Amino acid sequence: MRKEKMHSCLKVFSAVQIYAVLLFLLIADLANAQTAMTNPWSRNRHSLDGEWKVIVDPSNTGEWLQVWLEKKPEKKTDFFEYSFENGPVLNVPGDFNSQRCDLTYYEGVVWYKKEFEYTSKDRKRLFLYFGGVNYQADVYLNGKKLGSHEGGFTPFQFEITGMVKNGANSIIVKTNNARQKNGLPANGFDWLNFGGITRDVDLVETGETYIDDFTLRLKKGSLKTVQCMVKLNGNQAARNNITIKIPELNIKKKIVSDSTGYASVEFSGPFRLWSPDQPKLYEVMIECGTDSVTDSIGFRSIEVKDGKVWLNKQPVFLKGVNIHEENPYKGARAASLEDARLLLGAAKELGCNFVRLAHYPHNDNMIREAEKMGLMVWDELPIYQHINFSDSTVPAKMELMLSEMVKRDKNRCGVIIWSLSNETYPSTANRNSALIKLTGSCRQKDPTRLVAHVTNTQRYANNIMEVSDTLYRYADIVAVNEYIGWYVPWQGKPTDTKWKMDFGDKPVVISEFGGEALYGSRNEPADMAAYWTESYQEKIYTDQLAMFDSIPHLAGVCPWLLFDYKSPGRLHPVYQKGYNRKGLLSEKGEKKKAWKVMREYYQRK
Repeated sequence: MRKEKMHSCLKVFSAVQIYAVLLFLLIADLANAQTAMTNPWSRNRHSLDGEWKVIVDPSNTGEWLQVWLEKKPEKKTDFFEYSFENGPVLNVPGDFNSQRCDLTYYEGVVWYKKEFEYTSKDRKRLFLYFGGVNYQADVYLNGKKLGSHEGGFTPFQFEITGMVKNGANSIIVKTNNARQKNGLPANGFDWLNFGGITRDVDLVETGETYIDDFTLRLKKGSLKTVQCMVKLNGNQAARNNITIKIPELNIKKKIVSDSTGYASVEFSGPFRLWSPDQPKLYEVMIECGTDSVTDSIGFRSIEVKDGKVWLNKQPVFLKGVNIHEENPYKGARAASLEDARLLLGAAKELGCNFVRLAHYPHNDNMIREAEKMGLMVWDELPIYQHINFSDSTVPAKMELMLSEMVKRDKNRCGVIIWSLSNETYPSTANRNSALIKLTGSCRQKDPTRLVAHVTNTQRYANNIMEVSDTLYRYADIVAVNEYIGWYVPWQGKPTDTKWKMDFGDKPVVISEFGGEALYGSRNEPADMAAYWTESYQEKIYTDQLAMFDSIPHLAGVCPWLLFDYKSPGRLHPVYQKGYNRKGLLSEKGEKKKAWKVMREYYQRK
């Protein structure tokens, strides 16, 4: 009997082992893109931006036809019902929706093709780097699949060392921006779902052992001690000599990596701290035997205490504005440095010292340019409403996107907040446990920045605003989206509004407020259309600003939003026409009356 039981257990155990292996292989196949190296911009790189040949594939027939093989007729009876030759092209980086009228609202598959020349070099490694592809990407090199990536707003890479041919090579990327029930974001969101290869593509060349990751930041609680961590990748990663230099300060530190390729060191120096008034950045150089990286890095501290946000041990009021990654004049996904300067320049003109980049990680140009311009940054994951937290694949997707966002932006001192969710609902199954776990993971990855979760589940009755959500117990700030005066009518005088919160002395940030107005719509209040006028939007702002004085521990405000932007769910045929009209500026850059109200408020603050 004992032998029979043992034999039965062994058979079950074997089945479990087989299942585990199959599951591992499935997960590996779904997520085999590598997390991108830190700061590829200072490497030896060759841009693949420009025109790419495309095939639009609304029925996903190309998967069955195996488009990536690029079959060519060899006999008279060979007929292949696809071709990149003599077909359309699209610009990369760029969304396909704004480049072709017939694709304005398209959500589905587009195949991209790019050819490039390469000559192999001894003792060099080669990577194919993507700044972002929305939403799913399957990548092929010379007819062979490199792998896949899911997530529309974070970078990824594939190593192609030894896979490229001397001479002509071909990259094919299957992009698919179709919404997914278990995606991040999921089926519903309030912006145009720009698809395609929306950010830069580069070939990045490194030495055999290269600097995969590095972090330089002030030690938590300190204004002069820097923590530096470096991670090498390659056959000489262990016991390798590493040098960190900050020439302007005559700092030079030498360290040796451990058996895993990791090294760390702490050092002090006479740093001028980064701030909105003086956005000081230092050139930092990191070198190992076969690789070197340079970056412009600033040093500052950020923390919360006594109901305030403290920058460099001084209280700071966050004068912000929400921004979507859209060039309003082009109606296209923002990607270039010029796009970043356009959007951030308008925020500076408004008087901001802070921008919330909603509702996903924006491109690298936005993050770096904001830092140079002295704008603190709120960096956000696309965990936005209606997320299916009960789906078994969702926690891994959240963790991957968090890792990719933090690895790319952790050296940007302008980034002061990691925002992990927006307008999720406590009643959603597994929402609290999933986001609490993600918060813990975020703090492990970076204990020096603030963590936020944004909610809109507050209760407003009898002129009392009652804010209560479990996530605030784990966040550093209480971030509230409220639209009193637009979605919710005032229930008394704004100045008499009472705020009921039970989160100790955590600072409060009004992360969204406002209302819609079509620029030039200036009907009198008695008119039936008054609620869409600039005057009514102006009144919402004056009432909101009056209410702000009654909010305990108010540490910042962030109106929704800077520019009117495309959103297919905005259906009013007269005032919206497919645009969210809550902008302080129209999509043509015209200043609405509320702009002046907000600018004067920031001047006073």
